Amino acid sequence: MIKTLAIGNYRSLLNLVIPFGSLNVITGENASGKSNLYKALRLLSETAQGGVINSLAREGGLKSTFWAGPENITKRMRQGEVKVQGGPKKKAVRLRLGFSGDEFGYSISLGLPTPGNLGPTAFALDPEIKQECIWAGNVYRPSSSLVDRSGPAIKVRTNRSWEVITQHASSFESIFSQAVDPVKAPEIVTMKEEIKSWRFYDHFRSDSEAPARLPQLGTRTPVLHHDGRDLAAALQTIMEIGDVAALENAIADGFPGASLSIPVQEDGRFNVNLHQNGLLRPLSGAELSDGTLRYLLWVAALLTPRPPSLMVLNEPETSLHPDLLPALARLIIQAAKNTQVWVISHATRLIAALEDSNECNSLQLEKSLGQTQVVDQGLLDQPSWHWPDKSK
Repeated sequence: MIKTLAIGNYRSLLNLVIPFGSLNVITGENASGKSNLYKALRLLSETAQGGVINSLAREGGLKSTFWAGPENITKRMRQGEVKVQGGPKKKAVRLRLGFSGDEFGYSISLGLPTPGNLGPTAFALDPEIKQECIWAGNVYRPSSSLVDRSGPAIKVRTNRSWEVITQHASSFESIFSQAVDPVKAPEIVTMKEEIKSWRFYDHFRSDSEAPARLPQLGTRTPVLHHDGRDLAAALQTIMEIGDVAALENAIADGFPGASLSIPVQEDGRFNVNLHQNGLLRPLSGAELSDGTLRYLLWVAALLTPRPPSLMVLNEPETSLHPDLLPALARLIIQAAKNTQVWVISHATRLIAALEDSNECNSLQLEKSLGQTQVVDQGLLDQPSWHWPDKSK
């Protein structure tokens, strides 16, 4: 389980270090930085997928993601005694992302190419991976480092010495693409699989042409696709190899007296049927309201028979009737018993219901002089964190 998430120099997140629990709720006013926090975690997940450079390109390039304010915000600036102003940069400009748990931690540092180091190329604006590190334990220390990548050199610790795996690593590929050796570097394999298991669900489609409404060819589906296209197959998989009682309870909690069935057509296509009190026939996926369909999508996602190490839900309240939010909260709380859950939400009713759980770690974000901060987080409240990056 992730215990600490750290982000440096990413948009409004100049230096954010936050604690994680099994159930985490992120709230805040509009433009407080919730979306930036969500994007930063997604960017971190791309390191294991080999897509971190492409993701940065889609965001407008590395320069556009850097913190746009001064390198340091002084106390006098915060108090309004002097204008917010910058000056010559004293530190190397780096985008830093990292996390840690009880067993391992990982961080990556990205920067612009060093002038003069590149030969003829059309990719001179591509960011470079300057440093990566995997360490043992919750807090980085040089003595706890297990894998260290500095520029093109990657080395791993073997007993009390270091072994260089390569001195010619590509600047645009992570260690998860270039140094996956289960014998020499099992920590890289473990960390890669950990990050790859993270799941992100963000705004399921519920329009009239949404794939979840239409009959789809069904195969066993223990993990719901991020756009919900295989909803019927995912629900049927829960019925066969998942927690059937939890599924029935979730449907009854959201729609008292209702039940699900998944009819299979002769061509192997699956559909969703919702049976409700007072109706002489079930409603198919094409007939369901947007809110009902979205609730069924969240049921399928959260009751997955193959829980990930982390599941991130971005504004799950979208299109749901307020009366469904307590039922959704109970479903999320139950899911947090098997997987770490992070919820970003504006819905006060959903937030209040989640905060009723003793396991809930609630964080409210705010902006001060353009910088995202956690409300009421002092220096002593911030988890211990040290960046391995040697470029200070």
